[in-house]
Amino acid sequence: MGGMKLYGSPISTCTARVLLCLEEVGAKYELVLVSTLTGEHTSPAHLARNPFGQIPALEDGDLVLFESRAISRYVLRKHIASGVDLLKEQNFAESALVDVWLEAEAQQYNPAIQPIIFQFFVVPKKLGVSPDQAIIDSSLEKLKKVLKVYVVRLSKSKYLGGDFFSWLISAISPIPNISWLHLMHRSLNRTRMLRVGGMILHQGRHLRKWLLSCSVLSKINS
Repeated sequence: MGGMKLYGSPISTCTARVLLCLEEVGAKYELVLVSTLTGEHTSPAHLARNPFGQIPALEDGDLVLFESRAISRYVLRKHIASGVDLLKEQNFAESALVDVWLEAEAQQYNPAIQPIIFQFFVVPKKLGVSPDQAIIDSSLEKLKKVLKVYVVRLSKSKYLGGDFFSWLISAISPIPNISWLHLMHRSLNRTRMLRVGGMILHQGRHLRKWLLSCSVLSKINS
């Protein structure tokens, strides 16, 4: 198959982040499965693609990239001619706002939600031990603070970046994590984590509307 090769796993939030971008721009690509459960991500072949031994990695001809957000930017820039300008690079102000909220996702939102997902899905399956409730509780408090900022922002604009319809990368990035959090709501509905998580996800109509728009706008998530 021609086109790009994405090495990773669709259940990986970082891989899913890139898949969302590939699908939205209609890119031609092949998903090559790399399992972190079997240690395949630490094989010499994969380390040649990503020296940190993580997924995903992307091959496009002789170009090899790693880090999901960098890969996503590359995909979006390469396919801007498709008419899908998700980075809004033709407008300096809008592009800057995309960058701001992408950084907020990477530096604020993701560090808060990722430990929760790790504790509930990776720790039991890969390590065979029970989740650490202290880590979950601490992360939930951090996530709550982040989402309160999101609520304020979304009370002033339709999307995090502004009122312009662009399907911002800053809106795309949280989708994989949001999907995992919804899964936790369905499968762990008797835990304290659910009660706190439910309060977070339903604390404001602006946040609910934004979460819905993230899911609706995603071709993979629809």
